[in-house]
Amino acid sequence: MKLQLKYVVVAALMSLAGPLTARAQDAKKPGGLNKVAQNISKTAKKAGRDTKAEVKRDAGKTHHVLKKAGNDTKTELKKTTGIKGSQSKDPGGLNKVARDVSSTSKHAARHAKAEKNKAKSKTHAALTETGKSVKDTTLKGKP
Repeated sequence: MKLQLKYVVVAALMSLAGPLTARAQDAKKPGGLNKVAQNISKTAKKAGRDTKAEVKRDAGKTHHVLKKAGNDTKTELKKTTGIKGSQSKDPGGLNKVARDVSSTSKHAARHAKAEKNKAKSKTHAALTETGKSVKDTTLKGKP
């Protein structure tokens, strides 16, 4: 995810470096600063979408692997011990252990998702601030 962010920042800096010179604007296409802003936005959105899709794919694969491992372990323990476990709200034995493990992993997943969202928010805020700063600096330089 950090690697994707580096690509976004590098792409933003590269797109700012060259086209800051004033050009004649076409009637249909934006030019100058608007073109630069659109290119940066497009690059950042594509990187964000790609990162999100990759994280989602990885999360799905991880979920399936963990679910299969948990089910296999539970089945093996049931065969070995002969304990089937209760289906009540507050079970004991193997089902209690399985529910505790599930609860712990869900808590960890929620925490990881919250951390990802915090990082995403901070990155967005930083990129927005940088873009506004560059825009203000560039506009001050115009007559």
